[in-house]
Amino acid sequence: MEDEKPWALVSEVGGEYGYLEELVDMLKQHFQIMCHKDFLQNPVLHGPKIQIFFIWKYFPVAEPSLLRLLPSLKVIASGGVGIDHLDVPFINSLGVKVANTPCVVSNATADIAMGLLLASARKILEGHHIAVDPKTTNLPQSLIGIEVTGSTLGIIGMGETGYKIAQRSRGFEMKILYHNRTRRTTEDEQAVTATYCESLDDLLKRSDFVMIAVTLTPATTGLIGHRELSLMKPTATLVNISRGQVVDQDALVEALLAGTIRAAALDVTHPEPLPRDHPLLGMPNVLITPHIGVHTYNTMSRIVEKMTENALAAVKGLPVPNEVKLK
Repeated sequence: MEDEKPWALVSEVGGEYGYLEELVDMLKQHFQIMCHKDFLQNPVLHGPKIQIFFIWKYFPVAEPSLLRLLPSLKVIASGGVGIDHLDVPFINSLGVKVANTPCVVSNATADIAMGLLLASARKILEGHHIAVDPKTTNLPQSLIGIEVTGSTLGIIGMGETGYKIAQRSRGFEMKILYHNRTRRTTEDEQAVTATYCESLDDLLKRSDFVMIAVTLTPATTGLIGHRELSLMKPTATLVNISRGQVVDQDALVEALLAGTIRAAALDVTHPEPLPRDHPLLGMPNVLITPHIGVHTYNTMSRIVEKMTENALAAVKGLPVPNEVKLK
């Protein structure tokens, strides 16, 4: 029975770019697993039997040189929603399908988005450091944050994750503005009491918190730069849970130093991690987490389940549930 399972290429088990043991066990129920480093020991021998290429945390990198070693490949199943790390037209030209895992990451990502917003606004990290510092003998009264309840949240990108963020922000009685390529239905807007801003500039000028929840495309690369930051309130906070390349980081550093905006809270940067001497790392008004938006056991398990469904469908010649089809 084991020999009948299709072969799948993965990054590694454990390690910096690998799968948790529990997740590997899920994959092994359906596939024979080969780690990238083992594959490279003898690609001529192993290449022809690989039918599935699993990508986790962007690894293995789907380089043309590697893909050409996989003549039997049927699908690249990537964990997560973003496909900016994949050359889909080239991969399709090889007769290989591409699939991602939408609809399973939005809740966890929306949770981290609100966590970043709250932590930045209320100076939670700074408060923690003071509370646990062995030198602390008196608690300062000067650690003043920004009121979240009743403030205005501007969401750039009102897809599934952006909408989940809007749902959560209602609990804080926030005024919700949003900018999106396509306007949501009146029913959707009313459900979260969101107001559509046809102009991104309008949203930036009016928001106390600007939340970026777009996918990375050529159109969104560098979406927030010097001009856009200059339109924001000096008391505003920029929160980015999309991709680091959406924000011009040099412009962000300048805006934070100049007081053009109050603060930034980022789950994503470019590159990841940032160079250890990058100015963002030493700024007291910047909060950075290491791209952990989907890092919950429940969400990671659902991602692997979706990857498995996509891979099995491709191997069996069935429609791939989450196949990426470029418009």
